[in-house]
Amino acid sequence: MSTKEKTEMSNTKQFTELFSELERCNKSEQRKKIGEANEIVDRMDDDEFCSIFEVEIFDKIFQMIEEKKMSMENAILLLKHVGYWNALKRTCVYGFIESSLNEIFEKMIIEESEKKDEKNEKLLADLCECYASLYNDFPPEFSLICLPYLLKIASNKEENEEAQKEVEMALLAISNIEYYAKMQNELYLNRIKEIMKHHQEHHNLTRLAYQSAWQFLIYRFINDKSLEEVITNELHFVGEARRELEELVRNVDLKRREGKTNGKEIKEIATLMRWLATLNVYFKNCRLKNKELVGLFSCIIQVFRASKDNFKEISRNCLFPLISAANNRAVKVDYLLKGDVVDALLEEIQQPTQNYRLTYECMVLSLHISIRLGAENNEKICKAKRKATKRKIFEKMEEDGYEDSMTSLYEMTSYRSFMLRYNQPVKYLSDYFVFP
Repeated sequence: MSTKEKTEMSNTKQFTELFSELERCNKSEQRKKIGEANEIVDRMDDDEFCSIFEVEIFDKIFQMIEEKKMSMENAILLLKHVGYWNALKRTCVYGFIESSLNEIFEKMIIEESEKKDEKNEKLLADLCECYASLYNDFPPEFSLICLPYLLKIASNKEENEEAQKEVEMALLAISNIEYYAKMQNELYLNRIKEIMKHHQEHHNLTRLAYQSAWQFLIYRFINDKSLEEVITNELHFVGEARRELEELVRNVDLKRREGKTNGKEIKEIATLMRWLATLNVYFKNCRLKNKELVGLFSCIIQVFRASKDNFKEISRNCLFPLISAANNRAVKVDYLLKGDVVDALLEEIQQPTQNYRLTYECMVLSLHISIRLGAENNEKICKAKRKATKRKIFEKMEEDGYEDSMTSLYEMTSYRSFMLRYNQPVKYLSDYFVFP
């Protein structure tokens, strides 16, 4: 097939045709074609990825293994790469879970882990990595088996490219272990702390690897509030998250139109989205007050402003951790005001051409900030801040189209539904919004 023909074919069709050739190849030819297939996976968007990796393709891989048409080594080469993108994008591909391949992997992991002698640790680690990255609803009992092997890989401190890639893949697989998979601190905490502290000193991890380590730890925080001291004060989560977001914003051109990103940017955009999701979980659960939050909020707003024209899904995801922070009494509302949150919301709300979903989330956040400003137990503290914020909003109202924008938004059924759903008195709400 010519280069021109390949370019004109969809990623889905290219992958399907290449995959259909695998069972007719010898081992070395097959390995080469799997490398080509993996390159196609790198270019797939979420819809293409999900359309390809359904139960049938995993059953076909299982059949080829059973019929000796594909070696386990080659199958792992393909599946580790597919699992990598599944875990990175959180695409929720359930084909593996429902397939025969899943059953045989579970059986092999249990049997290999129970061996007393001649245990193939490389095979076991590879199986665990595939299983953890492909299984979005990771069974808790398998986390107890797989986690030690994956942490061992992730603890490799070599800084060559191959070692960094293996560490990245292991940490990404670990990050796919959801919060409901409860485990004792002794199983992971010292090792994950060591990995993070070494990186903070030597910068040996990729950005995705470091984010994945944090995501895994923050998921554990949901069920174990004793981790907050380690997360916030020992590992300095707030400052590290801010630094990582700033690095990503510098490396990703968020002004570029969607659909024109290259492979490296696709990965870094996915890493950015994962950070925002991790911050959302942190703000829902944190209880320690931290002045560094002002800088982190400013950084989130920087991402919001940079992405809202061409990457609206990123900009919407910036608002979710801010909403969680506004709902959390441990987060001072003053931090949100100093972090430039109100100005950014007002800028978006007054746009003459509004994105409904984005504007709605801005209004949700504005309402929560208003509730916090008007809370009775903050009466003395918030009085001056409330007046200052009110003044800012009225100044914005003088600009063309602002009052009309607010009035029309109030008429939206979903916003009224939101007001009814929260069903709580907002003492100073009339100070912040213009109603007809």
